[in-house]
Amino acid sequence: MSERQKSSNVVWHHAAIDRAMREKQNGHKSAVLWFTGLSGSGKSTLAHAVEERLYAAGSRTYVLDGDNIRHGLCGDLGFSDTDRVENIRRIGEVSKLFVEGGTIALTAFISPFRADRDRVRGLLAAGDFIEIYCKASLDVCEGRDVKGLYKKARAGEIKAFTGISSPYEEPLNAELVVDTGSQSLDESAELVMKLLRERGIASK
Repeated sequence: MSERQKSSNVVWHHAAIDRAMREKQNGHKSAVLWFTGLSGSGKSTLAHAVEERLYAAGSRTYVLDGDNIRHGLCGDLGFSDTDRVENIRRIGEVSKLFVEGGTIALTAFISPFRADRDRVRGLLAAGDFIEIYCKASLDVCEGRDVKGLYKKARAGEIKAFTGISSPYEEPLNAELVVDTGSQSLDESAELVMKLLRERGIASK
């Protein structure tokens, strides 16, 4: 975003109701669970499975899904490297708002570049950003090809497709690595819930 596009003459308004008050009312801490991985690695499926468990336990949650976000908030963006960076920047800012609102935000985005994920981590306080790497090989993801995207990418119909014609940079220090390529959904979801219990974000 260029300098001339930035807002000017704005002052941050401090609300009377703060994050700590909202967390107390909700009965749990807020955080961002950042699910990352190749297309077809199970990010959205796992994020929603974890949300169902958190919701059943009475937690305030919301899933920010990559496809859904591109229908609205990021509907003006394509898939160039520049647009991918802006896509994740916007999601990071939205995620931060959810955290301030006392909510557990679960994001499911390929987010292929480490620098972008680290930038979002830097927006949040220590411990608020939990990177969850949904690890599945390209062969496994391409074998699933739920949306038929890999087939189109191989045929040259989709340009700059992550894993085929655009790189995916694996997390180096993710809080959790889940082998979604071989583990069942229940096993994967339980690993996430175990981590959240350990961090005092989930109680059950």
